[in-house]
Amino acid sequence: MTSTVSIAAPYAAGESPVSHRRLLMCSARYFRIDYEINPYMHVGVQPDLEAAVAEHDDIVAAHLAAGRKVEFVDADPSCPDMTYTANAAVVRGDRAVLATLPPERAAETPHYRAWLENHGFEVAETRYAFSGQGDALACGDLLLAAHGRRTDARAFRTLARHLGCEIVGLRTTSPRWYDLDLAVAVIHPGRMLAYNPEALDTASLRRLRGLGMELIEVSPAEAAAFALNLISDGRTVTMTSGAPRLAADLRATGLTVVELETRELRKGGGGVRCTALTLDNPA
Repeated sequence: MTSTVSIAAPYAAGESPVSHRRLLMCSARYFRIDYEINPYMHVGVQPDLEAAVAEHDDIVAAHLAAGRKVEFVDADPSCPDMTYTANAAVVRGDRAVLATLPPERAAETPHYRAWLENHGFEVAETRYAFSGQGDALACGDLLLAAHGRRTDARAFRTLARHLGCEIVGLRTTSPRWYDLDLAVAVIHPGRMLAYNPEALDTASLRRLRGLGMELIEVSPAEAAAFALNLISDGRTVTMTSGAPRLAADLRATGLTVVELETRELRKGGGGVRCTALTLDNPA
């Protein structure tokens, strides 16, 4: 499925809608590698749980220091990947579309549904594979959505209808970029994106470059270190350490950049972005 895109000119300075100021997270207390569903997971390489919890706590503290609100869904001991709450769903306004997760993670979904419904969100679902916010990045009136790895393009119909947004369909080039949030990051909705050109196929690059936004290129080496798995609210960027070029490029735009260690969390295939579901994408 290809995308259909129709957008106005990018937002003027200071006009970007505010988002990523309200986040849903889940404790890392039960984080471990019980299965392998992405290239970064190896059951023989278990995270240091104490260190992983400390990394997660540091991410929460950084969000709070940036003035963001962090809410929590209760952790389930039988769901070791719940700390990657970005895969729970994608939210826009007061509506959410639940992910259709791999079988290994399916037990997480009832927890996410209950939390979203109990907090006033109108929840829909799709029967097709859908990796939640991992493959669906809100960007103003657009939803940058990947397909072909953990998301079936047929899920886009539900996303467009329930969330009332236009879909920009993208495809990554390798299982290394199993979710879009390893290949692309929204810095300012409608204005600025960061991306790894080698992580997207030719048609996707053409589509992304045709959106009229400022683009920051990120090297494959830094992208492989989860540099693009970041959260930006347009003022502060919270990202992994070990990507000095991207951090410098972001600071050059006037953004505050907070770099955090995510070595243990990355053993499950997730970084800063993966640990938080954005709840305040404006409709």
